[in-house]
Amino acid sequence: MSQTILVVDDEQSIVDMLQYSLEKNGYEVVVANNGLEALKIAHRHHPDLAILDITMPGIDGLELCGRLRMELGTPVILLTARDSEIDKVVGLEVGADDYVTKPFSPRELMARIKAVLRRAKTPSTAPSSRLHLGPICLDPLKHEVRVNDVVVNLTAKEFLLLDYLMRNAGLALSRNAILDHVWGYDFYGDPRTVDVHIRRLREKIESDPAVPHQVVTVPGVGYKFQVEPLA
Repeated sequence: MSQTILVVDDEQSIVDMLQYSLEKNGYEVVVANNGLEALKIAHRHHPDLAILDITMPGIDGLELCGRLRMELGTPVILLTARDSEIDKVVGLEVGADDYVTKPFSPRELMARIKAVLRRAKTPSTAPSSRLHLGPICLDPLKHEVRVNDVVVNLTAKEFLLLDYLMRNAGLALSRNAILDHVWGYDFYGDPRTVDVHIRRLREKIESDPAVPHQVVTVPGVGYKFQVEPLA
């Protein structure tokens, strides 16, 4: 059965080009020219992936991305005409799986689409054993994390990230190692997505995210889960 991809862009020429390329590669395509229309179509068709332009009138791509992730869990690739750091970081924060800067190569975009769909279809499963280190308790079977016996709500990626860090407590883990384990070896996105998710994770599990005691930075390497709180 063909996978369905939602294309949303207010430039009809971009929509036509993407629709042609996607259908040529065997995908079913549904299109929209604005965010409100896209939401209605997404709820009707439940696409396997959405490709969204960031700059659109009304509901822009960033807001639409967040709503699609929250309401339907749809994987998202963002398109942006601006090679802007803030666009990319905010895109990652609202849940984008990847982003592509215009102008882009259709061949590169297809490779990224296939990678995102492959990761979405292959569920990441955490080991079943319970972990309790310092104030943090992680239970994969319940998919629950408690800090000082208070439940904290983590996204699926944040949960897998914390699980990986805790199971390798005390070891310095590079961004690439974290990407390979949590996002998959075929992740095409920016390694800074690790930094974004680490920051969000710290905001939920650290008593003072500005001075983290559990998930600490290893300069020049990446991150590690500190077995004992720093003095």
